[in-house]
Amino acid sequence: MRYLFILLLLLPSCKGDRKYHDEVGQTIEMVEDDALSSILEFQKKLNAEFKNPETSPLPDRYRKDFESLDFFTPDTNYVVRAKLVRTPEALPFDMPTTTERVSKERVYGLAHFVLKGRPYQLEMYQNEELIRQEGYEDYLFLPFADATNGEQTYAGGRYIDLRIPKGDSIIIDFNKAYNPYCVYNKKYSCPIVPSVNALDIPILAGVKDFGKGK
Repeated sequence: MRYLFILLLLLPSCKGDRKYHDEVGQTIEMVEDDALSSILEFQKKLNAEFKNPETSPLPDRYRKDFESLDFFTPDTNYVVRAKLVRTPEALPFDMPTTTERVSKERVYGLAHFVLKGRPYQLEMYQNEELIRQEGYEDYLFLPFADATNGEQTYAGGRYIDLRIPKGDSIIIDFNKAYNPYCVYNKKYSCPIVPSVNALDIPILAGVKDFGKGK
């Protein structure tokens, strides 16, 4: 699901999240090939969503000539396995959005991981209304900012869709980071990335800013 809200109605959501599995006997090359295939499939589905008038956030003047979003080159170095620390005692809070609306969220857990040789931590959220919808009971929302914001990527940061894992680790694929829909159309109301989820390194993966070019 693309984590955003239209002011008048909730658009049909995309349930294309993919789970990442390590099979016994796989080589590093096979695992990387699987990850690359998953990234390319994500890009293909996202482009199809943007081209389809029923699901695209693009105004007609942009959508009619749309061919593809601008992605960073897929890089499996940005696929990380994070330690998941659940926070069952966390209380709901109001997350600000790009409009006057607030999004009722709760911190589901903390993701601890190492990227580029340094440790990082990101909060993952559950929306109080969304988890009551069929098919989204295990949905997690991961908004983040990084050092590319305002240059190669949208100044306000990007989002990643996740699903609750069975164990105490979770795969975060930054190649599947996408822009809030308000980047493309001001009729959308999008949650603002919390300051605690700002990374001080560039994440050269996922969707670039709209119209920024290569």
